[in-house]
Amino acid sequence: MKILPAMDLINGKCVRLYQGDFKQTMQVGSDPISQLKTFIADGAEIIHIVDLDGARSGKPEQLELISQLCEISSVPIQVGGGIRSMETVRSYIKAGVSRVVLGTAALEDESFLKEALKNYQANIVVGIDARDEKVAVSGWIAETDVDYIEFAQKMEQLGVKTIVFTDISKDGTMAGPNLEQLKKINEAVDCTIVASGGIRNQADLDAIAELGITEAIVGKAMYEGTVKLRGGVQ
Repeated sequence: MKILPAMDLINGKCVRLYQGDFKQTMQVGSDPISQLKTFIADGAEIIHIVDLDGARSGKPEQLELISQLCEISSVPIQVGGGIRSMETVRSYIKAGVSRVVLGTAALEDESFLKEALKNYQANIVVGIDARDEKVAVSGWIAETDVDYIEFAQKMEQLGVKTIVFTDISKDGTMAGPNLEQLKKINEAVDCTIVASGGIRNQADLDAIAELGITEAIVGKAMYEGTVKLRGGVQ
């Protein structure tokens, strides 16, 4: 199991949300640069960064900071939040980002998604964030009537190779991942599925691995020390 420690950014600080609610925000960890170095020292193979300000505004609000993080990082970085134009995609890839996560734009702007896949297929990841099995967009604020499985299948048909799936109701709760929905999406497509949301300990990671999923994003449990990058649980 490849663990992607999560670093969510608001105003240049590392934070965690509860169920995607911007009103329930808690600062965690140290400053982003120190936190990145800690993750790498602890054995991270790839790091997941979300520009939460960008997710709401629809444009990269923390490009400068993320560029600095890429410059000092010795491992790949995956970035999401507010990536809704080819200019932004190019800027992140030029900055050294290895994986660019498209969420809202993947649903609302198919022509942009197709162009991004045409030019940078190996770097493009689609984030599917769902509440009650329906896709949510714009930093999880707006909900749609789009079924998460049908959307995943459409993404696969368009050429997407990797999908990050998050059950919003689980995110930041440390209540365990939604194994049922992860199982469904993993069986519905041949894409690489990255599990996200609710992971609290090694037992959760083992349960995800049993589904055939090999990557998982871990946020709150990483900061609280209940998941260790080098294995083991406190």
